Amino acid sequence: MIGEKMQDVINKQIQAELYSSYLYLSMAAYAHANNLKGFANWMTVQASEERGHAMKFFDYLIERGGTVKLMAIEQPPVNFKSPLEIFQKTLDHERKVTGLINKLYKTAVSEDDVASQILLQWFITEQVEEEANATEILEKLKMIGDKPSGLLYLDKELKKRGAGKE
Repeated sequence: MIGEKMQDVINKQIQAELYSSYLYLSMAAYAHANNLKGFANWMTVQASEERGHAMKFFDYLIERGGTVKLMAIEQPPVNFKSPLEIFQKTLDHERKVTGLINKLYKTAVSEDDVASQILLQWFITEQVEEEANATEILEKLKMIGDKPSGLLYLDKELKKRGAGKE
């Protein structure tokens, strides 16, 4: 049985992961509206991954005999200035999520919850990858600057991202 404190922080993380999914769907909608189908694809796949993360926590709580308490999800922003802004916000958001995961891990340690520590190791590794992916695309966008041909090339590359791991 999972402890109440750990259960509460995992429920908050489920909410955060679902918000992440909403945020990336909102970014996908912006990209679609601006005929950037590759960017839209990348963000849609990212939104799906975030839902998968929420479900990993959801299933874990159930497996540990905990209670899932779904909370309201804040509306994400809907207006963005550019793909560059989207990926800066993506990196900033992923850094925030990394901080949340790190706090979860510290809670698991303080609660002497070894099973949760093991689960959270996967998320810690995942966050390293999430930040690296966002950083790579952000840096490419900075190199592209205001060159439409570069943006179109990157859009074509981002269209290749498949329904990745969750």
